[in-house]
Amino acid sequence: MDYNLADLFESVVDAVPGREALVHADLPGPGAERRLTYAQLDAAANRLAHHLRDQGIRPGDHVGLHLYNGVEYLQSFWACLKIRAVPVNVNYRYVEDELAYLYRDADLVALVFDAAFTARVAAALPRTDVLRHLVRTGTPPEGAPEPALAPVPFAEAEASGSPLRGFGPRSADDQVVIYTGGTTGLPKGVMWRQEDLFFSGLGGGAPTGEPVAHPGELAERVAEGGEGLVFFPTAPLMHGTSTLTALIAFDYGQKVVLHSRFAPEEVLRTVEREKVTCVSLVGDAMLRPLVDALAGPLRGTDCSSLFSVSSSGAILSRTVREQFAALLPHVALLNNFGSSESGFNGTAEDGAGAEEAGGLRLRVNDRTAVVDPVTHERVAPGGEGRVAQRGHVPLGYYNDPERTAATFFRAGGERWVLLGDMARAGADGEITLLGRGSQCINTGGEKVYPEEVEQALKAHPDVYDVLVAGVPDERWGQRVAAVVQLREGAGPLPPGVLQAHCRARLAGYKVPRCVVFTERVRRSPSGKADYRWARAVAEEGARTGS
Repeated sequence: MDYNLADLFESVVDAVPGREALVHADLPGPGAERRLTYAQLDAAANRLAHHLRDQGIRPGDHVGLHLYNGVEYLQSFWACLKIRAVPVNVNYRYVEDELAYLYRDADLVALVFDAAFTARVAAALPRTDVLRHLVRTGTPPEGAPEPALAPVPFAEAEASGSPLRGFGPRSADDQVVIYTGGTTGLPKGVMWRQEDLFFSGLGGGAPTGEPVAHPGELAERVAEGGEGLVFFPTAPLMHGTSTLTALIAFDYGQKVVLHSRFAPEEVLRTVEREKVTCVSLVGDAMLRPLVDALAGPLRGTDCSSLFSVSSSGAILSRTVREQFAALLPHVALLNNFGSSESGFNGTAEDGAGAEEAGGLRLRVNDRTAVVDPVTHERVAPGGEGRVAQRGHVPLGYYNDPERTAATFFRAGGERWVLLGDMARAGADGEITLLGRGSQCINTGGEKVYPEEVEQALKAHPDVYDVLVAGVPDERWGQRVAAVVQLREGAGPLPPGVLQAHCRARLAGYKVPRCVVFTERVRRSPSGKADYRWARAVAEEGARTGS
């Protein structure tokens, strides 16, 4: 057996077939949650896998997953891997043009989609090249136009396939493609060998311990260990953080709980009811509503089972971390750093000094370094460069040799990936994360990273959310602008209040010269920042003076 994700999953199924694997907890109606054991999830995935294979889906073919969270998402994911097809995540917020681009760019030959998206799929389908098979779950909205290619109902597709395996041998070279969010540009499909994803994204079967030494060891560990861990990925599964959280849980032979969509109060009720132990989410946009619910209408919710909350994909601000710690001091809050291109890199330190010198200090793994973006040489402690990771890294970007060449390189006999994050090199496995290089604001020759300014603004008690961007300036090239969402009931703030607040925390050139207020800061469903939107809003506000 290779380090193939489907082989590894099946080995866990065979070790603990009767153990509960998956709970869809927020289905409508009393007692309507859906529960599957490992054996039942495996059989369900087998059925869909046989259906896809019977429709001519072959090894290496790309299958889009355009779904809300639910059993169907993970069932479809495993079905693809079982027949060596490549699952591709589809952002369910995309509209027609964006979907048409992604369907074409990813060369999707099949699509499993939620009926809620029927009209968008129908509109995008004529602009695709090779998409030839549709599977739809649920009932489409009344009056929604049907796609020209008739979708097969999910239940019918599932019923048509055998619950038994009967699949051929697989390889560690089989792929998973993870599309980035596209909030700073066009989305890119990150191509992962499954062995590389297993070690970089899933910690080799033990993210907090020693990775397995051989593929068979994973099931041995599961058989010898007990149950009782309950993982709750609260962000959409179309975001890599949540899918990897679910796969980590399966590698441990433990239970995964899902909600269709993020609803803070329902999340806390489910934590109490299902005795959740581990929650994963993305940044302040998801943690802050949970904090507000715990401090307000859900005060007193029993969260005693919970021992960790982890964030990846967006760094948590100090303000929100402190509020959470005051409410649930027994829970470990992990401020993780990683990406679609690297998997897991490290965890932010906490306490005094963790956010000094204009950035956030991280403890990173031994495969992560700060390098010169041109020469790819490691920078000395105190120097600045781009974060990079070596070893188990992706093959590149699908259908994009130019960006692949700019991002992936070889050095010292190893493959490396160059991330978009700027950092200052430290000693003994530490770096100070400065921000995304692509979002860096150059004002009069000084560099300003939006994340630092956002952290300062979020410390103001009336600020609920904020994004910072650069807007054109005739004298300085760019000036710092902030798009701010105030807390409910905060009311209008007098001019200059937020700037005065920032001056006590930031150098003068980093203080926003323009503040634009908005009813809601736009983020992806997973909580990631939409900086293109923020820049457009900030530029309009700077132009009109609003």
